[in-house]
Amino acid sequence: MDENEFLARRFEEHRGRLRAVAYRMLGSSGEADDAVQEAWLRLSRTDTSEVENLAGWLTTVVARVSLNMLRSRDTRREDPLDDGFGEQLGAPSPVGAALGGGAPADPEQQALMADSVGIALLVVLDTLTPAERLAFVLHDMFAVPFDEIAPIVERTPAAARQLASRARRRVQGVTSVDEADALRRREIVTAFLAASRGGDFDALLSLLAPDAVLRADRVAALSGATVAQGATSVADTFAGRAKAAQPALIDGLAGLVWAPGGRPRVVFDFTIEDGRITAIDMLAEPERLEAMELVLLGE
Repeated sequence: MDENEFLARRFEEHRGRLRAVAYRMLGSSGEADDAVQEAWLRLSRTDTSEVENLAGWLTTVVARVSLNMLRSRDTRREDPLDDGFGEQLGAPSPVGAALGGGAPADPEQQALMADSVGIALLVVLDTLTPAERLAFVLHDMFAVPFDEIAPIVERTPAAARQLASRARRRVQGVTSVDEADALRRREIVTAFLAASRGGDFDALLSLLAPDAVLRADRVAALSGATVAQGATSVADTFAGRAKAAQPALIDGLAGLVWAPGGRPRVVFDFTIEDGRITAIDMLAEPERLEAMELVLLGE
C-alpha cells in the first residue's frame, strides 16, 4: 500500500463524523459533501507527518470550510439531484420496482446521519450567526473543547463559550412538541414500511385513516402507479410490497424513497393527521424531485 492509499484509508475512517459535522453546520447534504471533499483535498496536499491528531485536524478543517460557506451564503442553496430519469419510460417501471424489489441504495448515501437532527433544530440553527452555530455544533454536539473552537472563530476560549451559550438558549426554544411529532411521524412511516414488506394487511389498516388515498403524479402514473381510495384499497395496494423502498427525510420529514444506486427515482410522501396516514403521494417527476431536500437513511 503506497502513502496515498494509506492516507485515503485513514480519511475514510473519519468520513462519517466529518459529514455529520458539516451537515449540522450547513443543513444541506450537498454542501456537506462539498466541505468534506475540500477537507480531503487539503489533507492530500499536507505533510501529515506534522499532524499529531488527524481526527482533530480534519474536524477543524471541515469546521473552517463550513464557517466560510455560511458566511458567504446569500441564500440557502437548493441541492439538485442527478435525475438520470430520461431513460425511465423505456425501462422497467420505477414504481413497480419501488414496490416490488430492486437494488439497495448506495451505502455511501446511507452514511448521512441527518436522521438524528430534528427539522425544528435545523430551523433554529439557521437563525444563529455563523460563529454561534459553529461553537454550538462543535461543542454541544461533538464535544470539541472551547480552546480548539476559539481559533476557528477567531475568539478567545471564553468568547467561544459565550457564543455557544447564546446559541444554546436559542436552541432550547425548540418545542418538545415539534420533536415529538417528528418522532411519531417516523414511527408511523417505519411501521407502514414493515407492514407493507411483511404483507401484514391488518397492521396496514390500523395505520391508515378510513378515507386514506394513494395518489400519483404524472410520471408515476405513466409508470404504472396505482391510484387508490379508502384504507382497504390502499392497504391492498401495499400489502407484501415496498420491498425496495427505504426510509428517507423528505424536506426534513420522514418518508420513503425508491433510490436504486442511491439515485432517488420515486418519493412516497406521507400526510399524517391525528396519528394516522390520510394520504400517500407517489412523486416521480424529475423537476419535483430536484426541488426536494432528500436524505436517504439506513434501515
